[in-house]
Amino acid sequence: MSKEILLVVEAVSNEKDVPKQVIFEAVEIALASAAKRRFEEDALIRVSIDQRTGDYKTYRQWNIVADEDYSNPASELTIDDSEEQNLGIDIGGIYEEEVESEIFGRIAAQTAKQVIVQKVREAERAKMVALYTEKVGKLVHGQVKKVTRDSLIIDLGENAEASLPKDQLISRESFRMNDRIRALLLEIREDSRGAQLILSRNAPAFMIELFRLEVPEIAEEVIEIRSASRDPGLRAKIAVKTNDRRIDPIGACVGMRGARVQAVSNEMNGERVDIVLWDDNPAQLVINAMAPAEVDSIVIDEDAHSMDVAVKSDNLAQAIGRNGQNVRLASTLTGWSLNVMTSEDAEAKQQEESQKLIDVFVSGLDIDDDLAIQMVDEGFTSLEEVAYIPMEEMLDIDGFDEDLVNELRSRAKEALLNKALQAEEQLDGAKPAADLLAMEGMDNHLALVLASIGVITMEDLAEQSVDELLDVEGMTETRAASLILTARAPWFAESE
Repeated sequence: MSKEILLVVEAVSNEKDVPKQVIFEAVEIALASAAKRRFEEDALIRVSIDQRTGDYKTYRQWNIVADEDYSNPASELTIDDSEEQNLGIDIGGIYEEEVESEIFGRIAAQTAKQVIVQKVREAERAKMVALYTEKVGKLVHGQVKKVTRDSLIIDLGENAEASLPKDQLISRESFRMNDRIRALLLEIREDSRGAQLILSRNAPAFMIELFRLEVPEIAEEVIEIRSASRDPGLRAKIAVKTNDRRIDPIGACVGMRGARVQAVSNEMNGERVDIVLWDDNPAQLVINAMAPAEVDSIVIDEDAHSMDVAVKSDNLAQAIGRNGQNVRLASTLTGWSLNVMTSEDAEAKQQEESQKLIDVFVSGLDIDDDLAIQMVDEGFTSLEEVAYIPMEEMLDIDGFDEDLVNELRSRAKEALLNKALQAEEQLDGAKPAADLLAMEGMDNHLALVLASIGVITMEDLAEQSVDELLDVEGMTETRAASLILTARAPWFAESE
């Protein structure tokens, strides 16, 4: 039977292109499983095959344990037993003795079959993972092997299969058996069935790799793709930058008579692609990304990481796009939250915000409207800036002398002190509820501040609007929306 083992190992190894060592291990496990039937259920059996001759031996094993840890006679010996039998093995060691081996015949081979198949599958998966790990984020080609309710099974060749989930397909596209397909290797996912290659055709990286394939300048890194966003199957935007001023990055990506961008669009089921010029200036990048809409003005809010984008009223629909598509893609492309409005609305909002600042300076510094307007025009946005901005910068303002600056700084500091004292008095009497304090995204100070304005519980917070919370010092629109959504979570849970 020793020769038969060598023949089986040789045949399976050649057929499955799996190392012989893996097949030998599978046969050893199978023979051990067959031999174990002659002993107690928990007995430990090991089989060792001479890979040169095919001869094998079977051993029964016992773990050496401390007396107090002894619990399984079938697989354990105490240290006292080891000493009595002069085994010379300490705690943690293994004692084994040779037992009769099973014959590698039809019954043993049948027992071995499943183990060998499992081992071969594991080896094939390991080989596949090693082969495709470096290809994650790259394009792969294959043929549709099977269509299921949730995904397409793609044959990549060399016994490698991948899964293309239906939610990773471009909208309105379909494939049938044996269709050729190109997709992005999105990830190698581990699950109960082992490693799986997961593909995607709607990821922005899929479009980037298509451009890399069609535009040699991108592959040669003369042109960089800095960002991309997609509404799969409908529209996409891609921001490009050149590392060689002699090359027009947009023209290179468009190609002669639009050939390059058209090839990419065709692969993406007719998806329209806008190619925009990357700019390190965020405002200019947003202007480029909003194309084809023309931007009149932009106001940047660094704290909220957002921009108010003003366009002419007759250009508003184009700027927003169908179902907000254009502004959504531009926002994803630039990484900024974009609020698109008409120039008239932007001007009205600016005037409203300016008037709020004027009122703050008039009341807080006890000055007239003209001086407050001048300070707003010079860019002051808070009493803190007035109190702590370097004196030299304030002295550069037309009409400001040292006496005026000192007086304004003194009044600003006094106003801030009074404000802090009032807040402290309010906080002393406020007691937020336990559910508000424990809420995700909440801290003790903010909970006290909210309690001081009557928001005591999560239910109170859930009933607030974003605009109402913006009056809280240091609160941003994004954080206010997140807190309110978290507070309202129990409502949705109850409705379900």
